[in-house]
Amino acid sequence: MTGDLVFVLLALLTIVPAIWVAFSPNIVHAGFALLFTLFGAAGLYAYMGADFIAVTQLMVSVGGVLVLVLFTVMMTRVPQKGRANFGFDHFVPAAVFALGVFALLYKTITSVDWGASPSEALPTTAEVGTNLMTSYIFPFDYVSLVLLAAMIGACLL
Repeated sequence: MTGDLVFVLLALLTIVPAIWVAFSPNIVHAGFALLFTLFGAAGLYAYMGADFIAVTQLMVSVGGVLVLVLFTVMMTRVPQKGRANFGFDHFVPAAVFALGVFALLYKTITSVDWGASPSEALPTTAEVGTNLMTSYIFPFDYVSLVLLAAMIGACLL
């Protein structure tokens, strides 16, 4: 019963701010709501036993991307004008796309056997580290070189 309560609280921490992100007219408020959404997603990963993905979510998404977005938004001065009046034709493609995504999610949710017994959550960090340094050392080094090139390019810009 306690596990269900934790899951529901983490799901609410993820879903409610995500709705705020989608419907907030203020981009700074939307950015801070995105912070809570990403924290909730990291909490759900940790709850499922994916500790490495949870920490990676916090470090990359919250620590890097969101801070960069918020500083960029707060440092730029955009003139505030009245809201533009979009016609109905702007909402139709978005509504069709949203209905398609919801239909795909519904199909996926209803086709999964949710009665499976949960297995014990084991730490995944050691296995990921071992695989990165043995089986996947060359792709790991290539990615590090690409990131180094991107950092040098950012410094030059």
